[in-house]
Amino acid sequence: MDYNHPYTRLGALALAAVATLGVTSACSSDDEAPSGSAAAAAPAPEQKTLDGAKAAAQTVFDRFSGGDFAGAWELYTAAGKKAISKADYVKLNEVCSRKGLAITLTSARMEGTDRAIVIAKQLVAAQSYTMIYEKDAWKLEPAKEGLALYKLGAVKAIAAQKKAGTCANA
Repeated sequence: MDYNHPYTRLGALALAAVATLGVTSACSSDDEAPSGSAAAAAPAPEQKTLDGAKAAAQTVFDRFSGGDFAGAWELYTAAGKKAISKADYVKLNEVCSRKGLAITLTSARMEGTDRAIVIAKQLVAAQSYTMIYEKDAWKLEPAKEGLALYKLGAVKAIAAQKKAGTCANA
């Protein structure tokens, strides 16, 4: 197999870009919040349903593909946020991720009551992601490979992706 073929490299780059993705979203309603500081401070819980997980996942994918990496990081699980700072996550993705390529949710299923598996596609690459219901919201749980990369910090993670040929802007 020719690993230097343009489609193979493009697929690998797309998969790498999608692999560095992370997080989910906090959906809100248009309803007015009750008055008072406690009500204003706590957003309404997201739906603990497959539809809620799918909506959160698509928000993550939209933020990531649109280049809103800080917004995507906000939707990570606590473990994902612990693995990499927001600043390093933004730096890593500004350097190595391909922006502007839509990521589309293609299917999803529940796995228990607080975990959903979603499949997303970018160009020709598809990948599964795990959404975790954490603190009344669906959050994207980074894959083990992503967590390992993030723990390197931005500078070393960028170098590792460039060395592997998976940094889109190298």
